[in-house]
Amino acid sequence: MKPSVLIATRVLPRLLGRLGEHYTLHGLERPEPEAIPSAARQARALITAGGIRTDAALMDALPKLGLIACYGTGYEGVDRAAARARGIIVTHAGDTNATAVAEFAFGLIIATVRGIIRGDRYARANRWRGDIIERTASTPELAGQRLGIYGLGAIGTKIATRAAAFEMEIGYHNRRPRADQPYAYHPTLIDLARWADILMVSVRADATNYRAVNTEVLGALGPGGHLVNVSRGITVDEAALCEALETGAIAGAALDVFEHEPTIPDRLKALDNVVLTPHMAAISANAQRAQREAIFVNLEAFFADRPVRNPVPDWPPTWTSRSSVKNC
Repeated sequence: MKPSVLIATRVLPRLLGRLGEHYTLHGLERPEPEAIPSAARQARALITAGGIRTDAALMDALPKLGLIACYGTGYEGVDRAAARARGIIVTHAGDTNATAVAEFAFGLIIATVRGIIRGDRYARANRWRGDIIERTASTPELAGQRLGIYGLGAIGTKIATRAAAFEMEIGYHNRRPRADQPYAYHPTLIDLARWADILMVSVRADATNYRAVNTEVLGALGPGGHLVNVSRGITVDEAALCEALETGAIAGAALDVFEHEPTIPDRLKALDNVVLTPHMAAISANAQRAQREAIFVNLEAFFADRPVRNPVPDWPPTWTSRSSVKNC
């Protein structure tokens, strides 16, 4: 008899097909105990996404649960303390999407700072008359600009490498300095924002950085500054960001993630100085292939009673959400 696996997030048909060859699959429409199909109550593994709430109540409703496998690299929605107390292993996809996200993040930098989307709209509206003066507002070059990276992990480091090729100055803020990196360390996020022309949010989201980019941080970034977020929407206070963009407290922003996905605030959609994308930074062929493989390999190892490939650490603190996301 095939082992039972519960799936709480949408996954591509090709992964479903492969998993279905080895496991009995059950769908979970919402992350609540009462939503668990009766046939899935004995599931030993749960496939979910980092932004989907996976709490103690859900774990208790699955008495045979031994593995929570997150599709993608995030795992902020999983109550890891509850999982640890119940002997449940939590896995993710490691750094499989770091290159894809870093590439996309740099695309967002160029798009917001150099006004690419604004230029596209200008051209499509037939406003260009062929003269130099009446094109669009001039923009700063990236060369010489200060890029402040909030979260110098696998993704942040790859972003820094790309920024160096664009002749940018690079600084960062982490929980602690990284001796293996040559970039300037800033002890607080406020210090980093005050120094930076562009603030890149690539930190791993958790309870310690919930809405860390707030009114104070945006004020420190200043009227010439740009914010780019490829982390999670919960790391930015969206109301404060809307206010900053509307009043000119910062020059612009580029966002691939939002606090209540897939909902994007109407205030953001109404602004011309923000670039919005639908949580697509990790959607490259290579990254998705690697993330699918991570799910399969971790499940295979668990059911064979072998060490899993990508266990998540017991820290940092868990952030629990009432919402769920479809991408990770």
